[in-house]
Amino acid sequence: MKTMQYLKNVVTLKLNADLCTGCGMCVLVCPHAVFGIANGKARILDIDDCMECGACSNNCRTGAIYVKAGVGCAAGIINGILNGTEPSCDCTKGNKSNCC
Repeated sequence: MKTMQYLKNVVTLKLNADLCTGCGMCVLVCPHAVFGIANGKARILDIDDCMECGACSNNCRTGAIYVKAGVGCAAGIINGILNGTEPSCDCTKGNKSNCC
């Protein structure tokens, strides 16, 4: 099932395959299934699915992943919680399974 995307071509996510060991932690922690493993290395399946939460980069032991956390969908959710408004990245459209 395809998730709703935040905005096209604005995500700060970067993957340095030379540093990747293929441990798969990024696949496990990403709430939008942005990563997959192919030929023993992580790969980005669809960069525009990234909500820039930072889970992947925070859990990458080798520093192969960079993302400027807090600027995308995750920021919308956190700001909603902090401001007392609806915490939303507008990615559910009535289906909570499509979002974090």
